[in-house]
Order: sequence, then structure tokens, then C-alpha cells
Amino acid sequence: MPEASAYARGVPCWIDVSCTDINAGKQFYAALFGWEYFAGPAETGHYTQALVDGKSVAGLMPQASDQPVAWTTYLKADDADLTHKAVVEHGGQPMTEVIDVMGEGRMIIATDPTGGVFGVWEPGRHIGARVVNEPGTWVWSELSTPNAARAREFYAAVFGLEIGDPLPDFDYTTIKAEGRDVGGIFTVPDAQPDWRVYFAVADTDATTAIADSNGATVLTQPKDTPFGRMAVIQDPQGATFALLSSP
Repeated sequence: MPEASAYARGVPCWIDVSCTDINAGKQFYAALFGWEYFAGPAETGHYTQALVDGKSVAGLMPQASDQPVAWTTYLKADDADLTHKAVVEHGGQPMTEVIDVMGEGRMIIATDPTGGVFGVWEPGRHIGARVVNEPGTWVWSELSTPNAARAREFYAAVFGLEIGDPLPDFDYTTIKAEGRDVGGIFTVPDAQPDWRVYFAVADTDATTAIADSNGATVLTQPKDTPFGRMAVIQDPQGATFALLSSP
């Protein structure tokens, strides 16, 4: 299983989910993806890393009082302080100051000008997800928003990302780092902005059935797309994510 060693600026590099009941969340995602876990000490709020073959792939944490139950995508920053400043300069709204995470890295939670919530991660000891694009790990993140054009301007300005060409019949573009597609931004009129997380699975239908039998809500039944077979799931505590198996 290939292991990531570094991420370029602006690339989605980490994901985590807030849970009303972290133990129940761990049980659900272990049943779905076979995850094992490493829980941090009390001073981290017992922030828990999900592991595949002993390598970090995602995080789980107890829900804070001012935080929704949701998956969050973190974009890699070379300098969190400069990124915090750039977020403000380009119309975003930091929800936190720069937080030093005990030498693991430095982070920010912010909203873009359209209301999409995202994280910023400046790596320390923790570079982000060690394994991606394999069954049971994260494969893609994309922002749906009523104002994709404004969101593209923001992420390009703050993170130096390039914007791909739009699809011919749908306002969808990729975002690129060093010429490589690393995420997507698209228009959904009148929708609440949302950075959706996709997980790679070997069999979308079988994994959807496991999610359903473990108390999740299937928001979109498995269907074929040009990028693979996809389903959208809401976990038992309310966090939404997608499954994707390769075509």
C-alpha cells in the first residue's frame, strides 16, 4: 500500500469528523472500512486517528458545543499565519485563530466567502493522511456551493490553486496543485455550502448495505457515474460522506 510523505500547498491533506458519541462513531466506521484507532491523550480531547495497516487515514473527535456533526477537509498550508491573513484579505472568515497542536502541526478552521467550512493544516510531525486512494481511505473532496465562481477565486488566491476547465454541461471544475487535480468545486443553487468527503471502497453496493445495517441513512442509492459507482451516506450521528468504487 503506497504511503504519502508530503503534500503540496493547497492540496487537501487531512479529514476528520466530529461525533456526538465518539465511541459509537468508531464502531460505525470500523464496521464500514475496517479501521483501527489510536486515541490521543486527555489534553487533545482524546482526538482519535483512524488507521489502515497502522497508517493514519482520518480523524475522529468529540463534537464541540459550537460545532456541527460533519466531516471537515483540511488544505495544506506552508505557513498558517500567512494563510490566516490571506483568508481575511480575500473575504473568508476564520472561525479560530492559528492553533498549535502540540507539535503535530498548526491549524485553522475557517469559512470561505460563500459559507463553505474548511480546515487549514500546516504540518509538523503530522503531515496529514498517510494513505489515500485505497479501499477504506479518503479519495476525494469537493465543494458544492451556490456561488462556485466566488469560491474558485478565493481558493486560488489563498492557496495558489489552479482552476480546471468547466464541464460542458455542468458548472463543475477541478482545483489543481502542480498541474494535478486535487479536488472539485461546483454550483448547487440555493444549497448550503458543503465540502463533501469521498471514501474509496472495493464495492459501493456492499459497503452501502453495511452502512444501512449499522444505522446510517442512504441519501443517494448506489449509481454509476463517469468516475465510478457512487453512493451518499449520512452516518448515524448526522455526518454526510460519499462512497466511490473505481469504474
